[in-house]
Amino acid sequence: MNFLNAKTVWANKEFIPFKLCIASIYVIIGSYFHNFFESYYVPLFILFGISVVWTVALWLKKMKSKN
Repeated sequence: MNFLNAKTVWANKEFIPFKLCIASIYVIIGSYFHNFFESYYVPLFILFGISVVWTVALWLKKMKSKN
């Protein structure tokens, strides 16, 4: 299980999908309590899904290039 313990170096621009991922789920959770954001559920879930896939793909690419 050395896979999760490997160290990688990330540039600031490579954190953009991760930041989008975290921001979109934060707004989704926050909008659960407020009706104002209710009409934005679908775009937020789409943004969250895309950013999760993008972040995992970047992470796997970095892990493969390190070895």
